[in-house]
Amino acid sequence: MEKIAISKHKQAFDEPLWWGLFSAGGVCFAVFLPAVILFIAILLPLGLLPAEALSYERASKLLFSVPGFLFVGAVVCLPLFHAAHRLRHGMFDISVGNDALNKKLMYGGAALLSMVALGLVVIGMLG
Repeated sequence: MEKIAISKHKQAFDEPLWWGLFSAGGVCFAVFLPAVILFIAILLPLGLLPAEALSYERASKLLFSVPGFLFVGAVVCLPLFHAAHRLRHGMFDISVGNDALNKKLMYGGAALLSMVALGLVVIGMLG
C-alpha cells in the first residue's frame, strides 16, 4: 500500500495580490519616476521649462485634484508596495525573522504610508 505524503505547507491565498502590487509598483516606478525626475530636477532648473510651469498655485491645483490623487497613488503608493514585497522576500531569503510577522510589518507599513499620502491629498482637495 502506498503512503501519500501530506504537505504541511499552508497555501498562501493572498500571494497573487502582493505579487500584483509588486509588479504594478515596479512598472510605475520605472515609468513615472524618471519622468518626474526629468521635469523637476533637470528641465525646470536648466530653464528649459517656464518657471510658472510648476508655480506653487499651479502645482497645488494639480496635486489636489483627482488626477493628482491618481498620480500620488501611482508614484508613491504602488512603489511602496513594490519595496515592501522586495524587503519581505529578501528577509525570507536570508532567514530573518518570522515570515508571517514580516509580511504584516512590510505590507502594513506600505498600507499605512499609502493612506497617509493619499489622505494628505484628500485633505488638500477638501481645503
